Amino acid sequence: MHEISSPYPLGIHEKWEVRNALKRIFDLGVSSVALVFCLPFLVLLFFLVKRISKGPAFYSSQRIGKKGKLFTCWKLRSMYCDADQRLEAELASNTKLKEEWQTYFKLKQDPRLTPIGRFLRSTSLDELPQLWNVFIGDLSLVGPRPYLPREMDTVCKILGKDVEKLFSVKPGLTGPWQTSGRNFLTFEQRVRMEVLYSSQASFFFDLYQIVKTLPILLFRKGAF
Repeated sequence: MHEISSPYPLGIHEKWEVRNALKRIFDLGVSSVALVFCLPFLVLLFFLVKRISKGPAFYSSQRIGKKGKLFTCWKLRSMYCDADQRLEAELASNTKLKEEWQTYFKLKQDPRLTPIGRFLRSTSLDELPQLWNVFIGDLSLVGPRPYLPREMDTVCKILGKDVEKLFSVKPGLTGPWQTSGRNFLTFEQRVRMEVLYSSQASFFFDLYQIVKTLPILLFRKGAF
């Protein structure tokens, strides 16, 4: 995939460089502490995932990062190993589910999820390994959620030339999508919300997003 050029005038590059440097220091510090703190819990979840369903405990997929670069995004596996086949069969036999999938790119009752996978998804614990992605610099703590390559055609149709703004910042572990409705938003609403964040993001707004994320994780709002 070709890199996406910066959409911003040269005059504001210096301000963005300072902001990005501060953001990276913050990301590195928080992710380091969080990884050490969460390690025992991750080990426990690792063995639970292995115990309850066959297959690897971790799942990796290619995602679109800053400037369109591909990176490997890590999760605890929440789906069966034959997830794609299960989804195809379900969508082929259920018109309502197919419409839901085409609108949200999500399913409330996802047939691909394992029993522990439903719990991991609803609590967002499946995304704990992405702290590693933050630590090594693929992700930021706050930003647009990373998109799948297969979603790019739809994203480009929605945004047109503004797609460059969306990928001018690093994707994040949390962001405006999670704090403003999450899976209750349509895919188009998510994309438009995240490109607005990419154009107007600031360090203090990122802190605000982190604070807003905590009660959402606790009460599982919009998670399925």
